Amino acid sequence: MNHPDLWKHFWNIVGTTGLIVFFSRFVVQWYATEKKKQVVVPISFWWLSIIGSVLLLLFGVFYDKHYVVIFGYAFSWIPYVRNLIIHHRHKEAHLDCAKCGKSCPPGAKFCSECGTPLAAQNATAPV
Repeated sequence: MNHPDLWKHFWNIVGTTGLIVFFSRFVVQWYATEKKKQVVVPISFWWLSIIGSVLLLLFGVFYDKHYVVIFGYAFSWIPYVRNLIIHHRHKEAHLDCAKCGKSCPPGAKFCSECGTPLAAQNATAPV
């Protein structure tokens, strides 16, 4: 096998891996939704989106060189990164119940697990 054929195979593997990773995010989201019996988008969905997009962008830039593929993945990472930032901030804003330890959503007045008032904890939380 000559040198150009190796690169061709390499970039086809990169592109195929990107497609598999990008598709797997739907399987992950479907599984998480079925498990919780409500629509959820787990953090792994956004990581798989970023990894798949970057692999497909690399495939487009270095092998396919078609502007449709390149522009299709050149900016798609922006909302994925933004959603990871939002997820991180939201998770940090949760309060832990002093009585049972359950993580309660920001702005909750009572623990959804044991009913303990969270108002006193909210007052001491940093803004």
